[in-house]
Amino acid sequence: MMSLFNKKHFLLVIFLLTVCCVTVAKAQTDQIEGQWYNDIKSAKILITKAANGKFYGKVIWLKEPLKNGKPKVDELNADPKLRSRPRLGLQVLSDFVKDGDIKYTDGTIYDPLNGKTYACNITYKGKTLAIRGYIGISLFGRTTTWSRVE
Repeated sequence: MMSLFNKKHFLLVIFLLTVCCVTVAKAQTDQIEGQWYNDIKSAKILITKAANGKFYGKVIWLKEPLKNGKPKVDELNADPKLRSRPRLGLQVLSDFVKDGDIKYTDGTIYDPLNGKTYACNITYKGKTLAIRGYIGISLFGRTTTWSRVE
C-alpha cells in the first residue's frame, strides 16, 4: 500500500506530466490556428494545420445558420453540383504556406456570399488577421480584418 508521502509524490508527478503535455501541445500550435470571426462577425472560421504542413479554414459557426427555416447552403457556387452543400462546415481557406514569421501565402479564399474563389495571403497581427483576397496580383484586391475568438 502506498504511503501518504508516496501518494503526494505520485499526484505531483501526474500533475507535472499533464502541465508538460499541455505546454508541448501549445508550443506545436501555430499562431494562426484557432477560431476567428470574419470581418462582419457573421461567421467563425476554424484554422488548422494539416498533415501536409499547409493551413486550412472551415466555417464552424454562423450567426444566421438558417434561410427560410432550413440550413444555409452554398447556393451561389459556380458549380451547380456544389450548391446544395451546407455552409456550416464549408472549407473557405485552402493551401496556405507559412512564409516567414507572420505571412501565410499561396492560398485561396472562397467567398460563399458571391460563390467565387480568390488567391489570398494572410498576415498575422496578434489578435487579428489581415486577409487579402485578390485576382492576379495582390495589388488588385481587398483586405479584410478577422479577429480572434476570445
